[in-house]
Amino acid sequence: MPDDAKKIMIIEDDRFLSSLMKARLEKEGFAVLQSFDGEEAVQALKTERPALIILDLIMPKVTGFEVLQTISITPGLESVPVMILSNLAQDSDIEKARQLGAREYFVKVKISIDDLIGKIKELAG
Repeated sequence: MPDDAKKIMIIEDDRFLSSLMKARLEKEGFAVLQSFDGEEAVQALKTERPALIILDLIMPKVTGFEVLQTISITPGLESVPVMILSNLAQDSDIEKARQLGAREYFVKVKISIDDLIGKIKELAG
């Protein structure tokens, strides 16, 4: 993986889905960091500054909403775009995520991996 590869952080407790996204993103030339729960993600974000964060909302230990709130108030992280990828499809959840700073919100069952990769490329610049 090239040193100048854009870093993407995937925060997703579904290891299969996370690994699938990681493999596709690495094939596209991105460097990928993975966290499998919110607590692990918050710790990793103390030292990492990814170009984009892909965040699930329903996770053990610390929820995605709590991670999003931490990102929004952390100097240096507040400008990192966050893309939500969740099974939560209620308007209230989508609105809450947007209020906490999410740039995009996708419901897992409604987006293909190809469309997701396209959106990631767009947001990660």
